[in-house]
Amino acid sequence: MDLNTLRYAKSHEWARLDGDVVTVGITQYAVDQLTDVTHLQLPKVGAAVTAGKPFGEIESVKAVFDLYAPASGTVSEINSKLAADPSAINLDCYGPGWMIKIKLAAGATLDHLMTKAQYDAQLAEEGH
Repeated sequence: MDLNTLRYAKSHEWARLDGDVVTVGITQYAVDQLTDVTHLQLPKVGAAVTAGKPFGEIESVKAVFDLYAPASGTVSEINSKLAADPSAINLDCYGPGWMIKIKLAAGATLDHLMTKAQYDAQLAEEGH
């Protein structure tokens, strides 16, 4: 996957737009900080999500963190394979480790999210 085609949230989620559906996951930086993901709590299909608000939780051997929606809309699909085995997030967070798909709300965009270059700059500014 070309990471330059994704958009990024300051909270380390990535978003890939395909028509009016956004696929969401966490970045490699987030995976590296979490180490081994042990549990994932995702919303149900049909749940409304709001950009910048929590949509679920991710748990690792280190801690539990909220997952934030990069866009507003309705959950159209969840990666149900992660419920039984969240290790796919550790192995390939941009491929089989995706978490949810959101059907964008009317008028919602990804324009508020960062490009890859902007995200990399944020990581550098934070000393990562």
